[in-house]
Amino acid sequence: MEFIDLRSDTVTKPTPEMREAMAEAEVGDDVYMDDPTVNKLQEKAAEMLGKEDSLFVPSGTMGNLLALLVHCQRGDEVIVGDCSHVYLNEAGGMAALGGIYPHAIKNQIDGTLALDDIRPAIQSENVHHTITRLVCIENTQNVCGGVPLTVEYTRAVGKLAHGNHLLFHIDGARIFNAAAAQNVSVKELVEPADSVMFCLSKGLCSPVGSMLVGSKKFIARARHLRKMLGGGMRQVGVLAAAGLISLEKMSKRLGEDHARAKKLADGLRQVEGLVLDAGTPFTNMIYFDLADGARMNAFQVTEKMKERGILLDPDTDRRFRLVTHYWIDDAAVGKIVEAFVKVLN
Repeated sequence: MEFIDLRSDTVTKPTPEMREAMAEAEVGDDVYMDDPTVNKLQEKAAEMLGKEDSLFVPSGTMGNLLALLVHCQRGDEVIVGDCSHVYLNEAGGMAALGGIYPHAIKNQIDGTLALDDIRPAIQSENVHHTITRLVCIENTQNVCGGVPLTVEYTRAVGKLAHGNHLLFHIDGARIFNAAAAQNVSVKELVEPADSVMFCLSKGLCSPVGSMLVGSKKFIARARHLRKMLGGGMRQVGVLAAAGLISLEKMSKRLGEDHARAKKLADGLRQVEGLVLDAGTPFTNMIYFDLADGARMNAFQVTEKMKERGILLDPDTDRRFRLVTHYWIDDAAVGKIVEAFVKVLN
C-alpha cells in the first residue's frame, strides 16, 4: 500500500531531480575540506542566511549541540523555551555532553519567549549562580503550532541578548517555512543571530542533513567539535547535491505546503469529533484534539487510519499533529478528510 504519511515533514523522500544529482555528484573527502559539492552547499547556505560561513552536519540535533558547545563552557547556562526542541527532544545532549545548564522559561502561546521573562532569567554575577551565556529561540516553534516568529521579535531578542553580553542562537529547523509564511527573506529573520541551524531534511526534502551557519571563527570551532562527535564525513557530496536543490528550488515552494495545510484544516473543521486549535495552521502543521464525546482515543484512531492508508503520529491519547510536505498533494488532502469522517462517524 502507498501510504499518505502525515507523521512529520521528516518523512520526505528525495525528489527524482535530487536522486539524479546525487548519482552524478562530484565528491572528495570533506574532512580534508576538498569535497567540491559540500563546499558549494556551505557557500550557498552562508550566502542565503547572510553569515560568513556554514557547516554541513548529519542532523539538526547535532547542529544545535555544536552551537551550544561552541558558545558555552561546562557549567554555563542557556536560556531556552520550555516547549523548545533543544530542551525537550534532543536527548539532553547539552547537559550530558556539554555540561550546559538549560534555564527553561515559558513559551508564550505565539511561540515567543517574553522579553520580560528573558531579562530576569539572566543570572547576576554571583558565585552561587551559573553563568548565563546564550539565549536560544526556535523558528518555527513546533510545539506551539508550527508558528513563525517575526523579524521584529527576533531583532528584539538579539538586542536584549547582545545588550547583556550574551550570544544568540536560533534553532531554525524550519526557518524557511517561517520566511515563506511571512513573505520575508530568511536573511532578515536571522540577521541578529550569532548562529543558526536549519534542516535540509524536513520540508526542503533532502534525505539527510542540516546546516549550521555563523562567523568563520564559530564554524572553525564547530568543525573541530563535529569531528569529536563523529560527524566528520568523507565523500558526502552525494548528500550535499540534494541539499543544493533544497536551497535553490525546494525553499521556493514551501507556500504550497502551507496552502495544502490550510485546505486540509478547513476540511477537518467540518468533521464531527475533531476540535482544531485556534489559528491552525500557521505554516505546514495542523494541531487538533478529539472531541470529548469521541468513542476512540488517538491511538485507536491512528490504527484505523493506517488501515485506510494514512499514517498519523498522535501527540497524546487525545491530540494530533499533522504535517504537510512535498509528497502530500491535493488528492491526498481529500482522502485524508474522507478517512477521518469514516473512522470517527
